[in-house]
Amino acid sequence: MKEKKDINIEIGNRIKKAREMAGLTQDRFAELIGMGTKNISAIERGAVGVSLSSIKKICLVLSISSDDLLFENRAENDMSVLTSRLKCLPPEQFNIANDILNKLLEAFAISDKQ
Repeated sequence: MKEKKDINIEIGNRIKKAREMAGLTQDRFAELIGMGTKNISAIERGAVGVSLSSIKKICLVLSISSDDLLFENRAENDMSVLTSRLKCLPPEQFNIANDILNKLLEAFAISDKQ
């Protein structure tokens, strides 16, 4: 059996974490980036590497930067992760997310007053 490379394991773990944070199953994620579920599983386990074209698709689907995927060293509830994902959204999707976040914060403010 081929030995796993540390870099593949690290990137695979980051992809899995980002996929889970986005609320996607391996099946749905594979569908969105045009890969097979077995391929996604192998990448997330670090059993295989991932090509640059696949990294680009992964980053687009998960709304994360390639820097986050390749060099992430952040705490789980670090706001920069959310900020980075929001920055990668197309303008119309960003506006929707912005509206939702504003309404959520408004609802929190109202509930704090009661």
